[in-house]
Amino acid sequence: MENLLEILQQEWAIRALLASSMVGLMCGVLGCFIVLRNMALIGDALAHAILPGVVVAFMVVGYSTIGFFAGSVVAGLLAAAGITWIQHNVKTKNDAAIGIVFTTMFALGVIGISGVSREGVHLDLKDFLFGTVMGVSNEDLYLTAAVTVYVIVSIIVFYRYLFATTFQEVVAQTMGISVTMIHYFLMLMLSFAVVASLGTVGVILVVAMLITPASTALLLSDRLQNVLVIAGIIGLFSAIIGLIGAIIVEAPPGPAMAVVATIFYLIAVFFSPKKGLVFKYFQKRKLQRRIHVEDILKEGLKLQGRGEFTFIKLKGKLGLSKHKLSKHLKQLSTNKFLIVKNNQLELTANGKDEALRLVRAHRLWETYLVNQIGLSSEQIHEDAEKYEHLLSEEILDEVDATLGFPKQDPHGSPIPSKIGFPDLAMSTLKINQFAVIAQQQVSEAISTQLWKLGLLPDSRFKVERKNEEMLIIEINGKEVMIPKILAQRVNVDGVIQ
Repeated sequence: MENLLEILQQEWAIRALLASSMVGLMCGVLGCFIVLRNMALIGDALAHAILPGVVVAFMVVGYSTIGFFAGSVVAGLLAAAGITWIQHNVKTKNDAAIGIVFTTMFALGVIGISGVSREGVHLDLKDFLFGTVMGVSNEDLYLTAAVTVYVIVSIIVFYRYLFATTFQEVVAQTMGISVTMIHYFLMLMLSFAVVASLGTVGVILVVAMLITPASTALLLSDRLQNVLVIAGIIGLFSAIIGLIGAIIVEAPPGPAMAVVATIFYLIAVFFSPKKGLVFKYFQKRKLQRRIHVEDILKEGLKLQGRGEFTFIKLKGKLGLSKHKLSKHLKQLSTNKFLIVKNNQLELTANGKDEALRLVRAHRLWETYLVNQIGLSSEQIHEDAEKYEHLLSEEILDEVDATLGFPKQDPHGSPIPSKIGFPDLAMSTLKINQFAVIAQQQVSEAISTQLWKLGLLPDSRFKVERKNEEMLIIEINGKEVMIPKILAQRVNVDGVIQ
């Protein structure tokens, strides 16, 4: 540790640490837009395509950081223009166009470096491919700092334009934003970032610093602003930890930074709070337990109706192990859905309501598959068994309304009404329809409200008008206004067109 601290206090190490930190931060933030736009391959292409620009700059001005920067940017923009031109004007696949341009330019760069090296000039290809962060000069440091500030400030200033063109190109165009200009502006920033990263990670591994931190951040958040911050932090720490690790184990710094970034990515892959594999595993286990519990309730309702609701019968129907079934029954008993009496099981009122909800979901979905999708009644049971556990109350209500509040499923079995709602609600009636106030209402409170309005059981009425808030009915020559929330709970029967 003392040796490491001593090394990090040296001037070259401080320069390397600063350069690596800026490259990690810049590439992490910029990489978010590259990943979201599916431009990872273009980033790789630009990283390779700048090589001939480096060679030309060397031939013109010699070994100059500013010269390399200018030549690389020009080469990068030419590559971007060439790729775009081929994609828009030639019948060639987009990824093929990228491959053609960047391999050609990279090959020209390699040929150029070989030609220069034969003349006795030292221009090492390896330095450009993998970086030479240990030899970063003050001039390199200033250039990297300038590019980093430029990229970060540009993203902040043009965030709204980048956001719009990344997620909604059509909307961006209607707002008067030039999608093409933003695309080339992003290419310009990408070229700058690649050039600034040459001395740190090289043209090959710069893609890892652009893509991996951004991909990691997208696993950790769904908000773009948060993703940009997280990606920048991950890129920063990947560069710092990678450089320190490379010094400790005497490994190349550029590859070490890429490896650290990948380690962060793998950690997110497994342990991300919402998208990680571990989270998904436990979510799947939780869903499986809920499905088993709901299957017990639904099957228990059938068996209880036949007086056969016992542990043995239930186990035979569901095929669950004795241990697993006992565990689920204990959970149902704790939640007041089930009562265990000796060997006999009995659903409570809450248990019956939940079981009826599942039966309603199953039969409504079967009806939907037959009436709306066109499947036969023999094809629908297995699909309904799956989706009855996944359909929310809102979706079920929408399906129910779409189907016209059916009373029977395709097999002729009755569809239970929604718990707390009538079999046929007054609110579902159409204008000019006649109906009768049902004897049985869902609660005494509803019956009391109807009595206050002068609506007695077996009273015949006609729907006159309806709007968002009220249902106006005509009964015994008088108009009565029924609030919509009450009309949704009033049970009617004897509907006449």
